[in-house]
Amino acid sequence: TSRVIVNRLWLHLFGRGIVPTPDDFGNLGQPPSNPQLLDHLATRFRANNLSLKRMIRELVLSRTYRISGAIDPVAMEKDPRNLLWHHLPPRRLEGEIIRDSLLAISGKLDPQLFGPSIPIHLTNFMEGRGRPGASGPEDGANRRSIYVAVRRNFLSPFMLAFDTPVPFSTMGRRNVSNVPAQALILMNDPFVIAQARHWSDRALTLYPAEPAARIRWLYESAFARLPTTTEEQLALQFIETQIAERGVTPADPALWADLAHALINVKEFIFIP
Repeated sequence: TSRVIVNRLWLHLFGRGIVPTPDDFGNLGQPPSNPQLLDHLATRFRANNLSLKRMIRELVLSRTYRISGAIDPVAMEKDPRNLLWHHLPPRRLEGEIIRDSLLAISGKLDPQLFGPSIPIHLTNFMEGRGRPGASGPEDGANRRSIYVAVRRNFLSPFMLAFDTPVPFSTMGRRNVSNVPAQALILMNDPFVIAQARHWSDRALTLYPAEPAARIRWLYESAFARLPTTTEEQLALQFIETQIAERGVTPADPALWADLAHALINVKEFIFIP
């Protein structure tokens, strides 16, 4: 049991388990890439009274978790599949985390804990037998995704686009795709557009007369880094061009909402590099 649990924690933090088949440690599953590491973590887990928080803390403070994505040619030659973790491959965030991140940067995320589930928002295309009589709010009442109800036959299109499993059976490891539908939903989904507008409104409120500072804040809140000189210049150039074409003022909310929406569609927003 301890091996199964620590392997799942490793899987969620690193993107691939020490045993690649988390639902099957038997003969039909794949062997661990590092049996000694798996045993060590399981022993540490038991020594810490089966504390999940302590185990997660040990993993995220480890050197392995903090390594960069830079590839060492020598290590790559010896371990081309990166089974022994000589670099950290890029990982796409799960749909729930992407949705929560949108609410966080927009300033709308409700930090309340517990309480009843929020009914699923029903689009015009979600039809069928057993359709609920009433739709939930489009923004899920700004609650974290864990509090949004799941109806087997009426699943969120946003979540499905980002590989949230269909809840018909257990799923120890999710599929991870990178398909056009994800970019399309980030461009067209009304929820995403609304959060981009709220996010840009925050920037306008914080920096009412400083476009460059506004851009820097948008980058920092979305990517946890400041923009490069080139990125900042391109953003300013976009703003100036749009001001001229639309005949609006530099503080026009729609103008900054479009820039914020563009930043949400940058791959760095949904991938951990």
